[in-house]
Parts: sequence; C-alpha cells; structure tokens
Amino acid sequence: VQLQASGGGSVQAGQSLRLSCAASGIIFSRDYMGWYRHTPGKQRELVAGITSGGNTIYADSVMGRFTISRDNAKNTVYLQMNSLKSEDTAVYYCKTTLWGTQNDYWGQGTEVTVSS
Repeated sequence: VQLQASGGGSVQAGQSLRLSCAASGIIFSRDYMGWYRHTPGKQRELVAGITSGGNTIYADSVMGRFTISRDNAKNTVYLQMNSLKSEDTAVYYCKTTLWGTQNDYWGQGTEVTVSS
C-alpha cells in the first residue's frame, strides 16, 4: 500500500490550496480515505474523511471551508482548502482504512503553512 500526498505549500491567509493523495496497492473504491493534520505539541487530528459511498465527515474547525472528494478512476482523494487561516498550518497526512479491516495506512505528509 502506498499513499503519495502532494499539494502543500506556503500561502497567505484567505487563500486556497488543494491537496491530493494518490493511492496504490489497494482497491481504492472500497476503502475509507481521510485527511489528518499534525501540529507540534498537539495530537494528530482528523480534518476530513470520506467513505467508499461518498459520505463525508469534517472537523468543526474546517466545516464550510474545506471539501474532501475522491476520484475512484484516478485512485486519488482530494482536500480543497479555502479561506485558509494561520491555525490551519500543519503537516497534512492522508490515511486509508482497508475495507472490512481495521488496518490503517498513512501517507508521508505534506506541509501547509498559512501566514497572516
């Protein structure tokens, strides 16, 4: 299983970024995909998740600003991040949980820096 995250960068507050996570070695269409983030001194937290059926979940702090989506034909999950705030600064990781299991796999992380 490989998850390759990309799209991070440095932006000003109020701007947008789109993260991508390309998966291989899994039956992508069946599996849960999620974006998480980690800031030094804090626990890694769920940002957004999407099930195989397209149901989504968001952290309260990003509701209305971030959108998670998936393209099963491309084995890729996206995180569209709009109206970015300085508190969104973190390393963002994608994760998959294989269908029918509790087996999690993580990507390598992509760094997002938002300056105010």
